[in-house]
Amino acid sequence: MTRKHDVVSPLPGIFYRRPAPDAPEFVVEGSEVHTGEIIGLIEVMKQFSEVTADIDGKLTSFYIQNEDFIEPGQVIACIETPE
Repeated sequence: MTRKHDVVSPLPGIFYRRPAPDAPEFVVEGSEVHTGEIIGLIEVMKQFSEVTADIDGKLTSFYIQNEDFIEPGQVIACIETPE
């Protein structure tokens, strides 16, 4: 049995799943993530803020695509943890 945990955007902006256009993604769906691990970046007015996992578990899905605009409170990804 697993429990789902949503990673939520703290601010509006453009979401990036990779640190640079030619770089690999920070994490891919199905990867194990740990608290504090970077899973993406949000750009607001040329400033970048890290989006990190706030729980240990398996990142099962991203709900938005690379370079999508996101709003505060919008769910970015889902992390599953054992119960």
